[in-house]
Amino acid sequence: MPQQLIVGAGMVGRPLAERLMIRGDQVTVGTRSGAAAPGVESVVLNASDAQTFTRAATGMSTIFLCINPRYTDWPTQWPPVIDAALTAASVTGARLVMMGNLYPYGSPTGPMTEHSPETTTETKGLVRKELWHRVRDAHDRGEIRAVEVRASDYFGPGVVGTAHLDDRFFRAILESKTARVVGRPGRVHSWSYLPDIVTTLVAAADYRGDWGRLWHVPSTAITRDDIAAQLNRRYGTHGTVAGYPQWLLKSLGALNPMMHEIWAASYQLRVPYIIDSAETERELGVGKTPWPDALAATADSYRSSGDTA
Repeated sequence: MPQQLIVGAGMVGRPLAERLMIRGDQVTVGTRSGAAAPGVESVVLNASDAQTFTRAATGMSTIFLCINPRYTDWPTQWPPVIDAALTAASVTGARLVMMGNLYPYGSPTGPMTEHSPETTTETKGLVRKELWHRVRDAHDRGEIRAVEVRASDYFGPGVVGTAHLDDRFFRAILESKTARVVGRPGRVHSWSYLPDIVTTLVAAADYRGDWGRLWHVPSTAITRDDIAAQLNRRYGTHGTVAGYPQWLLKSLGALNPMMHEIWAASYQLRVPYIIDSAETERELGVGKTPWPDALAATADSYRSSGDTA
């Protein structure tokens, strides 16, 4: 029976644990709090501590690194986590599958493939770029086996918090109100459905071919104006979408570090931002959930809570 270690129990880590458990794997979830996840073993794990990370990874087939520090903490928190993960993977022989994003590519001029140049000049993009390069270099030296799975902005049933397509967006539209968003709601943007992210992570871990590479999650490219229109037609609502002015985000960023980081990454939502996953679909045999099904499942999850009309 494969033994899997998932580091992080957030929006990606929890459904990944459930998927692996359902297929019969033995799953351990490591978090700072050791919070229990249904049906899996939970351990206290400080991901930046190489000793405890290595101990947790001993005997594991795969390490899935699914943590996501706050934007403002990326430059300080990510490097020691990668140090610890590289040590754990090297010592134990466990494969390393990193959950990543599109930040390293910078502002795109067309669809982003697994081989697009990483042209970012923004702080968070530079951090993520450096992390992957360190992991890839360790793989190339034969010290570990590793891959990174990159997704665009995620959405799905129960997503809450700071995602760009989260509960606040859906609830506003379903209540016939205005959803306030970062960027231009009329720009096409790729959205990665959480179950499809999980599918890609599992397929990447099971891949028998070459590692040391990137995989892209199959995603749907659509504007937020179109999403609102589709929801309105389906549910008989009259919600609209409006973007925050850039000057406002920049002004708030001068006072609030978190808002500064949101403003700095807002270019992703002001230009066409499209992920190409043709190679991943061909090599891993994964595909995206049909958009109408993903949209309905997500919207219905908020409706079922009883908080919308």
